[in-house]
Order: sequence, then C-alpha cells, then structure tokens
Amino acid sequence: MERLGTGIGWRPEIADAVERMPGIDWVEVVAENVCPGHLPASLRRLRDRGVTVVPHGVSLGLGGAERPDPDRLTALAERARALEAPLVTEHIAFVRAGGPLTATPSLEAGHLLPVPRTRDALDVLCENVRIAQDALPVPLAVENIAALFSWPGEEMTEGQFLYELADRTGVRLLIDVANLHTNHVNRGEDPAKALAELPLEAIAYVHVAGGVERDGVWHDSHAHPVPPPVLGILAELAARVSPPGVLLERDENFPAPAELEGELEAIRAALRAGRRLATGEHAGETGCVPAGAAHPAHPAHPSRPEGPDGPVPPAGAGEGPVDSPGTGPARERLGLAQAALLSALVAGTPAPEGFDRVRLRVQTRALAAKRAGVVAKVAPELPEILGNGYRPAFLAYAHGRPMTGGYRQDALDFAEQLLGEGLPVDARARRAVRQWWLERSGPVPRPPRPAGRLARATRRVLLRR
Repeated sequence: MERLGTGIGWRPEIADAVERMPGIDWVEVVAENVCPGHLPASLRRLRDRGVTVVPHGVSLGLGGAERPDPDRLTALAERARALEAPLVTEHIAFVRAGGPLTATPSLEAGHLLPVPRTRDALDVLCENVRIAQDALPVPLAVENIAALFSWPGEEMTEGQFLYELADRTGVRLLIDVANLHTNHVNRGEDPAKALAELPLEAIAYVHVAGGVERDGVWHDSHAHPVPPPVLGILAELAARVSPPGVLLERDENFPAPAELEGELEAIRAALRAGRRLATGEHAGETGCVPAGAAHPAHPAHPSRPEGPDGPVPPAGAGEGPVDSPGTGPARERLGLAQAALLSALVAGTPAPEGFDRVRLRVQTRALAAKRAGVVAKVAPELPEILGNGYRPAFLAYAHGRPMTGGYRQDALDFAEQLLGEGLPVDARARRAVRQWWLERSGPVPRPPRPAGRLARATRRVLLRR
C-alpha cells in the first residue's frame, strides 16, 4: 500500500490555509463536492506540487440493501481519474432505504447510518463492495462509521465484521479512530478489542476527528478539537501497526490555521508515542492509552476473532475473495429492516421492536439538524432571508417530512411550504422567498400546495409576478 503520510481534509473554507501548511503530504476531498471538469484551483495547485488527493465518497450507501447505483459509481470513478488518486474511499453505512425492493416509499437519511452486524448485512455488503471494486479504476477502501444506537440481534463485533469483510472481498479499510471512540461512549464497545480483531494489514489509512457530547451521547461532529481519548486510540493503533496514512478531518467551525497545525502535531506526537509503546518505551508525549486497554508493547494482538480454541478463521480464509451465495432473500430482509428504521427516524412511524427509543429520538434530532445545516449550505440565501427564524422553521418543516430528492429539492420543498401553508414569515421575507423559489423552480414553476381555490389563486399570482 502506498505510504501517504500526514494529511488533512481539504475544504473550501480552509483551502488557502491548507496550501500554506508545512508537512502536509496529502489531502482528502469529499467526492460529491468536486466536479471532474472544474476542479478547484487550490486542489489543482496541490496536485501539481505532488500532494496526493484522495476522493472520499459519502452517498454511495454500500451498506444498503440495494445494489450500488451505477451512476454514483461512474461519478466516483470520474473523480478518481480527474484527481489522479491512488485509491477512493467510502463508508460502511446505508443512506437510503425503501423503494421497489420492499414496496415501501423511498426515503433518504441525509447522513450515514449503521448497518446491523449480521450475516445478512455482511453478505449484502460483500456483494456491494465487489460491485464497486469492479466499477472503480483504483482500489477501494471502506470506513467504519460512528453510531448513536445499536441494532438488536447483532451477531458479530465490529472487529469481526470488518475482518470478514476484508477477508472475503480484499477491500482495504479506512479506520476512523474517532468513530471507535464514539462507539465506545455510545455503545459500550471497547476500542482496544476492536483494534485487536482488525486485519491490520488491510488498513489503507486512518481518520482522526473531534466531537462533542450532547443529549447524553457523543456526536462525531468534525467541528471540535480532537479529544485526548481519540489520540490515545491512535497511539494504541500505532503500537500495533504503522498506518500508511493519517488524516485530520474538520468540516465546520474551522479554527485559525495555527490551531489546525497544532492538532496535526498532536497527531504526529500520538503516532510517535505509539511507536515507543511498541518497543516497550514509556508513552511520554501523549500519556494516553485508552482506559482498560491492554498494554500494546508486546506483539500478541491477533488480527482475527477469538473462539474457544483460539483465533477463528472466517469463511473463505486463505482463499482470497469469495462469492457469497445468492443475496436476494438477504437483501429483502435487510431492506425491510432498514426501511422500517429509517421511516421511524425521518417519517415519524413507530420505532421497530428492540431499538432503544430514547436513542432513536436523539438520532432523529441529529438527522434533522444535519439536514438543516446542509440545506443552509446548498441554499445559503434561505438562512440569510429568514435570519434566526430559519432553523426553527426548517425543523418544523422537516418533522415527519422525509427527504426524498436530495438537498437541493429539499430546499425547494421547504420554500414551497413557507409560501403555501402560511407559516409565520413576515411579508418582506415572504416576497424574498417567493422570488428565490421562482428563480429555481424551472420555466413553469410548480405552485405551493395549499388546497382548492387558494392553490389556484396562488398559482395565478406567482405566475404573473
């Protein structure tokens, strides 16, 4: 695997600072945020300087019950070629559910949601990963995600699940140590145990990020400094293996460049501390190995799940990638389970049996907040027009109204409701929203949806103006 070194997530808000930062070997860019034919000048300059650029996808939904969308795969492949990337990455998550497979409405989560660690989900994920691998021009690596809740009836730990996935498909792994910390806080999962079960030789690179505790759970916000426990998990990982690359993620609330550079130095210090732990020296610079973790100075950390008689080889071990049996029934079962869960999260239907309802309510609020934030970025004019009223108005709109057509359509639908249902918006803001909506609704605008005579009258007024 190519050695990447130390990197940072490239974002437009910090593009100039990233170009000036010393010691940046590579950057990662959200794949969906770049256009292959119109790469940002900053990315072109970095690439021309020899800085590696890796596209990181967020919308493929490899953990979903449906097979990967060919158009999304084509788009990801185009970005890999345009950026001359050595690999591409995506997530072990589902982002949509429902549709023809389950004969239920198609729903979008607008964010990454965890897949159940079951045999059904693993079989489907392995087949989806192989489909993606065949469609991409460079190797694929997949990332473990953070979760606010657990699925009932799971059959494997995270480490076991990832081990089998890598063994059956040959896919590389992007290990996010901040997500291991999140799952430790929210789901009681031991990060040291997860690291001990991972196939360390499959690691492509590592993510490091910050978060915040809110609503009694840890949120992987990418908007706060990296906390010491995450650096401790990074040191624990570095004591087991030398990761080919480590990258700092920051998506919001960007601090001054000096603070970002300080976080990068803290990451380098954690890597050095891990290397010293591997040789039996004192941690020194970080002093932070996760509570309860076995001391990693010795090499006896098996990279495969433990059974009563020692390490258990997964199905197909030693045989290279293997095909799973027909996944049709597994896809149907997984699809129904994911559709029921997503409907509870975004459409207000009852929570499926076995889930922690309190945690699902937290997840519902987190998804709505994420949705409001992304719509504000996609359509920045709306929060400018509505001011402090934007967020409560959007959350009221989103309650029980799932997103079905992406964020741009979500922004149009939100504006449509503001106009059509008489929400408390002053006359000036209403005129501005109406003008914004008309300019973006196409040559024959679709009117807002009040009923009967009011709908027809509103349509006539809007089309005259």
